[in-house]
Amino acid sequence: MSQLVPGTALPIRSTPHRPHGPLLVACALMAALLAWSLAGLVLDDRLIGGEPAWAKPAKFAAAFVLYTATLAWLLSLPHRGARVTRWMGTIFAVTAVVDVGFVVVQAARGTFSHFNTESDAVNTVGQLIFASGVPGLFAANLVIAVTVLWQRVADRPTTLAIRAGLVLAVAGMALGYLMGFTGPRAAATADGKVVELVGSHTVGDRAVRNDTAGLPGTDWSTAGGDLRVPHFVGLHGIQVLLLAAVTLGWAARRFPALRAERTRAGLVGVLAAAWAGLLGLTLWQALRGVPPAAPDGPVLRAAAVLLLGAAAGVALVLSAAARRPGPATPVSH
Repeated sequence: MSQLVPGTALPIRSTPHRPHGPLLVACALMAALLAWSLAGLVLDDRLIGGEPAWAKPAKFAAAFVLYTATLAWLLSLPHRGARVTRWMGTIFAVTAVVDVGFVVVQAARGTFSHFNTESDAVNTVGQLIFASGVPGLFAANLVIAVTVLWQRVADRPTTLAIRAGLVLAVAGMALGYLMGFTGPRAAATADGKVVELVGSHTVGDRAVRNDTAGLPGTDWSTAGGDLRVPHFVGLHGIQVLLLAAVTLGWAARRFPALRAERTRAGLVGVLAAAWAGLLGLTLWQALRGVPPAAPDGPVLRAAAVLLLGAAAGVALVLSAAARRPGPATPVSH
């Protein structure tokens, strides 16, 4: 018999397992780092490659707070292969703390954590950590996704959100590897030393890749395509889809048209397809060297088609629900 996760509108099939301790510890550490980094943004005026020294630790901390909390909740749901996924969750948690720890060390030193070719001992060891840590994060997430993907761990809308979100997250992580193939660039550390970096977040000619201007808060490029955008879209699709499932579950208690699981699952499916389209669109935009905040005609036309397609999908799902005979299935209480 299904029941609601306490404090949410996410029905599950049986009693949740105990929370995943290592992921919750990692989440708490990332939350503390986020607070530290936000303070650093106020108190430390150093710039690394034109970006505030503590901006990258803040962004990594915020992203991992969201993702480790999501994984900890997901792995608490009863599912087959739980022993494997719990081990993968532990690997993910430990690797995340170690990798982000190096980002913090480099920020404190006033130099780059990613793509850095400096030959000092700290950077050399750190780059070896990245070389093993990033694939470790990807592999752990992939194993969790493959294990959970074929199981129904909650009601239909939530299960679909989890499945699609995990696929999007794996794709988003994989896109991070593209940043290592965008060519070398030079940038200045906090003390003015010019360092050669073997990769770049941005796409375009060399002048664009060396540009330090970025959008406030994200530092996404204002002069060329930025691969961090599809990377971000992929990683956080699971949170968007789960939020949609929660919102639809609450709304179903007020709107009879949403009470059938089939209808809510259909709407989550439309959002998942649209989000996957957004991932493809932002990747295409980045690879064409078009800045995130300055889309050109082809990007705008593709975005319009994507929005119209999503609207049509929602209309079809709601139309089918209206034609469906019989009373809607009540939402669990």
